[in-house]
Amino acid sequence: MDQVIFDLTQMPLREVNAALHAPGLAGDFLVENPAGAHNLAVGLTSPVNVTVQGHVGYYAAGMNQRASVSILGNAGTGVAENMMSGTVTVRGNASQSAGATAHGGLLVIEGNAAARCGISMKGVDIVVGGNVGHGSAFMAQAGRMVVRGDAGDGLGDSIYEARLYVRGTVASLGADCVAKEMRPEHLEELAALLKSAGFEGDDPAAYTRYGSARTLYHFHAANSY
Repeated sequence: MDQVIFDLTQMPLREVNAALHAPGLAGDFLVENPAGAHNLAVGLTSPVNVTVQGHVGYYAAGMNQRASVSILGNAGTGVAENMMSGTVTVRGNASQSAGATAHGGLLVIEGNAAARCGISMKGVDIVVGGNVGHGSAFMAQAGRMVVRGDAGDGLGDSIYEARLYVRGTVASLGADCVAKEMRPEHLEELAALLKSAGFEGDDPAAYTRYGSARTLYHFHAANSY
């Protein structure tokens, strides 16, 4: 099947998004000249391949289900926000709140991610090729985050059961987030995540695992008022 091309200089964004929601959709699609458009390719529910040739604005590929979306540029706030399944790849950098509240699927950011990457993540896998900003994985409930670079202040603040893997330095850990032992099952898990994101040349042993100390799970009478 030939690739279908949408040119946003010739076709309104609303019509492009509507076409990507057509019943029984299949195949490969290319979106040209996005010029930072917001809400592009959101809520996709078909197992299609969508390539965006350029930079996108807010909430690109949000609420994704089953689709594979590749952004050949940078992404604004909230890329892949609340995604459920499928794959979203950003070939450049991502602004704040990438992958926020996402329940499943794989988000790959080949460059850096700004503040609050993966906040309240609920099962998604996020792999960042560069650094993440402050407040990343805040209240992360489930899923895995891999950071090949450094992490800003407050990593994993009030984290629940998500697992974080960081190769570089961490400016500071948030409340209840601690470094943990890298057991064989974690090395195996990390190797699989890196491979799925195209970074299989990394040595999993070079990473540190972080997770919840679980001290916030329990009520302490001394804290009552």
